[in-house]
Amino acid sequence: MKIGELAKQTGVSIRSLRYYEQMGLLAPERQENGYREYNKFAIEQVNTIVFYLNLGLSTEQIAHFLHCVLKNKEAFCREIMPIYESKLAEIESQLRQLQQLKSNLQERIAAIAMETGSNA
Repeated sequence: MKIGELAKQTGVSIRSLRYYEQMGLLAPERQENGYREYNKFAIEQVNTIVFYLNLGLSTEQIAHFLHCVLKNKEAFCREIMPIYESKLAEIESQLRQLQQLKSNLQERIAAIAMETGSNA
C-alpha cells in the first residue's frame, strides 16, 4: 500500500509516517520510481508506535524496543521496563513541580485578595 493509504488506514499524517521512517521505526520498500510501498503489517506497526507515543514516550525511546514488542509480548521485552520506570519518574517530578506552582499561585491569589479585600 502507498503512504496515503497507510495514513488513511491509521489516522496518522503522511508527514508523521515519513518522520517514523526517518527515525527508523518504519522501513517501507521502495519501488523503482522511489515511491514507498508498505505491507499490511505496517498498520499494526504504526498503531503500536502511536500507542507508545500516547504513553508519552519519544520516538527515540520507542526505537529501543519497538522491534521486540512487535515480535513478542511487551512483558518479554526487558528493554521496556527501564524506559517505563524513567518515564514514570519524569512524570512524578513534573507533578511535584506543578503542585508547587499551584501552591505558589494559590498563595499569591490569597495575598492579593487580602490586600484588596476581595473574595478571590
